[in-house]
Amino acid sequence: MNRRRKFRVELRKNRSVRRRGGDLTRRTLADPESASDLAVGERLSGKGELTRKRTVVVAETGIVAPARCDGLAVEPAAEGTLRGRVLHVHGLESVVLHPDGSTVRCTTRRLLRTLSTDQRHPVAAGDWVQFRGTGRDGTIQAIEPRRNSLARASRGRRHVIVANVDQVIIVGSAALPGLKPGLVDRLIVAAEAAGIRPIICLNKADLVPPAGLVPLAGVYARMGYPVVLCSAVSGLGIDRLRRELDGRVTAVVGQSGVGKSSILNKLAPALNLPVGEVSRDNEKGRHTTTTARLIPHGHGGAFVDTPGVRQFQLWEVVPAEVPAAFRDLRPLANHCRFPDCSHTHEADCAVKHAVADGLLDTRRWESCCHLTASGDEPPEADA
Repeated sequence: MNRRRKFRVELRKNRSVRRRGGDLTRRTLADPESASDLAVGERLSGKGELTRKRTVVVAETGIVAPARCDGLAVEPAAEGTLRGRVLHVHGLESVVLHPDGSTVRCTTRRLLRTLSTDQRHPVAAGDWVQFRGTGRDGTIQAIEPRRNSLARASRGRRHVIVANVDQVIIVGSAALPGLKPGLVDRLIVAAEAAGIRPIICLNKADLVPPAGLVPLAGVYARMGYPVVLCSAVSGLGIDRLRRELDGRVTAVVGQSGVGKSSILNKLAPALNLPVGEVSRDNEKGRHTTTTARLIPHGHGGAFVDTPGVRQFQLWEVVPAEVPAAFRDLRPLANHCRFPDCSHTHEADCAVKHAVADGLLDTRRWESCCHLTASGDEPPEADA
């Protein structure tokens, strides 16, 4: 028999109804006689505060344990619910894959929508959920704990781009738009922190001399990351990418206009995803993909096509943990004189010595120092 545990969760403040109008003074001045109808006293009650909290009962074992998943409290699934996977989210509606292979458009129950969490939306593409529905409509009753999630900061809240994936293909563009190594570094740090295997893909390699991409590709390859030079037009590197897909759920991320959807169309022509052209005015991509979408493919796994990003701010960056996400800095940092070395101004810093001796890429060291100091978007990522 499953043990059940109770705990209190907070709800958002807009859960309770506003008790008093904000235009009381204006209404009284406009109609003085209406003042006689207004209440002259106010009853004190804790009900307004209590309506923003709730006791949730959670099973300690089973598919919904532990009680919290990425900061989101969930309740045990009720009888009669089905288990499905979220394919994509449109506002308040989520498209869930039914066990029989069909799709169900689900709304999210009010408790999950009004929980006070740091997440921008309770449901993300790739989530496993328990839902109840008839026909093509349903309601998500519970969200299972996430194995991992790729997230970024968005207006002070946590934006989960995709959840429960095995690997992520980080797509950069050799030209149109230009390559942003700082953005690639940030995506690698986010993937490493989430325990997701990163793959570096440099698209549009047919537009520049391949020799110009070798130094940057070599930096990532020496760290053990798979690096693929490809072209969605000529087919270069597509077979190499296809070999990485068997039996895995793969998210595809990168800035707008780098050709993420074009690569997926080349890997699986049956998808026929919409693609757009890069703006001729500013050489920036246009948002053709508007929401993360999980798409099963014929290699025993699934793609997650994500919207393009023009900036990627890490969520809850801990400065002391940033160097650990840089594989090329990690072994060198152990030889620094000070255990809390920031690799910027300290004496006898092994990382700075490696940069001076040409053993460590200067750009990677600068990227690490920038993230450690501020966590803000690098200047070149906004270009």
